Amino acid sequence: MGLDLGTQSVRAVLVGDDGAMLGSGAAPLAGSRDGVRHEQSPDDWWAAVRTATGEALRERPPGPVRALAVCGTSGTVLLTDAAGRPLTPALMYDDGRATAEAALARERGLGVQPTWALPKAMWLLKQQPSSAGVRLTHQSDFVVSRLVGRRTATDSSHALKTGYDLTTDTWPRDALRELGLGDDLFPEVVRPGARLGEVGAEGGAATGIPAGTPVIAGMTDGCAAQIASGALSVGSWNSVLGTTLVLKGVTADPVHDSAGVVYNHRSADGSWLPGGASGVGAGALGRAFPDADPAHLDTLAPAHEPSTALAYPLVSRGERFPFLAPDATPFLLGEPRSDADHWAALLQGVGHTERLCLDYLDHLGAPQHGPLTFTGGGSRSAYWNQLRADILGRTVHIPRQSEPALGMAVLAAYGAGAAPTLADAAERMVGLSHILHPDPARTARFLEPYLNMVDELERRGWLPSPVATHAHTRADALETS
Repeated sequence: MGLDLGTQSVRAVLVGDDGAMLGSGAAPLAGSRDGVRHEQSPDDWWAAVRTATGEALRERPPGPVRALAVCGTSGTVLLTDAAGRPLTPALMYDDGRATAEAALARERGLGVQPTWALPKAMWLLKQQPSSAGVRLTHQSDFVVSRLVGRRTATDSSHALKTGYDLTTDTWPRDALRELGLGDDLFPEVVRPGARLGEVGAEGGAATGIPAGTPVIAGMTDGCAAQIASGALSVGSWNSVLGTTLVLKGVTADPVHDSAGVVYNHRSADGSWLPGGASGVGAGALGRAFPDADPAHLDTLAPAHEPSTALAYPLVSRGERFPFLAPDATPFLLGEPRSDADHWAALLQGVGHTERLCLDYLDHLGAPQHGPLTFTGGGSRSAYWNQLRADILGRTVHIPRQSEPALGMAVLAAYGAGAAPTLADAAERMVGLSHILHPDPARTARFLEPYLNMVDELERRGWLPSPVATHAHTRADALETS
């Protein structure tokens, strides 16, 4: 079983060793947004987990559930008491209130961004009358503790944005103490794939998951999607398009980025998963067209290639990848001729940003010789998939099942010993749907608007000039190859 705690819903899947989908369920989530503020209620997560797992298990075959794993949104954090009861709302992955706290942490040598979990925890602690007995808790930790019936270790993937050092597998205690953060605030950390415990009697009764089911340490949702894509060889990359855009790849060594834009997760098998999370994505479509029929607008968008408008479709204020700009705002240059033209501009804007993310990774020397896969809710649009492949000028693999919950089911199988390696488990459980090949004519057609976006981002002072220059140089090289 895999559980995915997303932004807009909780998903649960029950999967066989061969990847056959035996059951699935979902429950919606609502949050509260106001400017840079984005919160959710932890109790709402638990209610949604109960609904989603109940649906997934409704017609399950007889026999035990071998294991389960949970993923959550990267950087989402709350404070709980020692018993795991929430003391605060959860500050979501893109909450941007902790700018001052992030600057203070960076002064202590911790390479964190304002939306990362550590500065947000520092911000939450300032609101607390007392820090006695307070515990820092990631989104997945909260649900796992409810399932198991006690506080458990966290996984190193979720701990990364809380300042955990993956190269030494330790908390940077000295720097954290200098920030006034005591050792008791932070959980024990284990590698993804380790056993955290088992579902307790109360957790089982609430969710329908059999008591005694092993709970395996998971990873963040972006890493879960990487596993679900099946792209686990060095040089492979997966682009997850949901509310926002996340790119993750596989490398033998960490990718070093002095700007702190790209960060490196550590896989269960010891390889490195570098990547970054952008603020653009499908969430911008819903904001601009709350009542639209996406499938219908997709049929109209081909008449606007390229659009008369140029969009940088941020979902909310602030950008994290391919550059760090807390004050960045969405923009639309030019006047769309119609709703369809506006829709096309947003779709193309995401594709342009995706291309710039890959250019930035190339600027850092990250290998990209392996396959590129598309996953996430946005990959359900056949038109958008082909559009993105054409803008990128890259062959793209579309997995049969692409959701992060599947990635957690694969990791659970590996953690339970059903396969000798994570790659073996993925090879058995993840299938390929089809392959997209780019149309060179369309790639050429979108080159000018892409470079116009690069220039505009540089003009606004958000995109560093060396990165903009590299994007132009790489475009020239690809155009003449």
